[in-house]
Amino acid sequence: MLKVEGLSVHYGGIHALQGIGLEVPDGSIVSLIGANGAGKSTTLRSVVGLVKPTAGTVSWNGETLTGLPTREIVKRGVCLVPEGRRVFPNLTVDENLTLGAYSRSDKAGIAADRKKVFGFFPRLEERAKQKAGTLSGGEQQMLAVGRALMTRPKILMMDEPSLGLAPLVVKMIFGIVRAINQEGVTVLLIEQNAKAALEIADHGYVLETGRIILQGPGKELLADDRVRSAYLGEAAAATAARAT
Repeated sequence: MLKVEGLSVHYGGIHALQGIGLEVPDGSIVSLIGANGAGKSTTLRSVVGLVKPTAGTVSWNGETLTGLPTREIVKRGVCLVPEGRRVFPNLTVDENLTLGAYSRSDKAGIAADRKKVFGFFPRLEERAKQKAGTLSGGEQQMLAVGRALMTRPKILMMDEPSLGLAPLVVKMIFGIVRAINQEGVTVLLIEQNAKAALEIADHGYVLETGRIILQGPGKELLADDRVRSAYLGEAAAATAARAT
């Protein structure tokens, strides 16, 4: 289980995360939704050590990750697919995948995982020798996910995987997320597309201006009339309207 307790992050005078807590049980899909600036990306970046929290802890299966270098966190099976894909544009698809396995030395396992990635994303196999910068946005997202899978993650964290993609590609990406989870990989997903994220989530959290304001099973949150207002940053207004 990934466990975040009392996590706070400051950027100068900005209190980006204000003591949030969440849990991601092994084998589950958990979605964290919220508007731009709510603190979603900061949460994931804190988990993998790219942002230093001012308070709180992050633990994975009982081991504290807070304070560890990112490379050590990745070695423990915690991997992030960053927002905006961030593939290496001048390297080929195959070279990008190889870099995903940079910390591994098990050649047979690496070859098997590369084959698995191509099974999830046949388009990548077709373009294995093509430079990543020449791929479409959807193909680059496939490559970013595939590169992360080459680390052999135990938990895969995804930051806005649907950003800028056509609806059909978004549907395909979320289908792959389900398939990856069924292979035994735990998933923590952050998304502005609340409907798509909660439809596949076992559990969801709504983050607003650095605070968790709502949580529950994905399908229950999807049916909750507060989710839309919270997601749009209008939870307080919606609450006041109901009170009157």
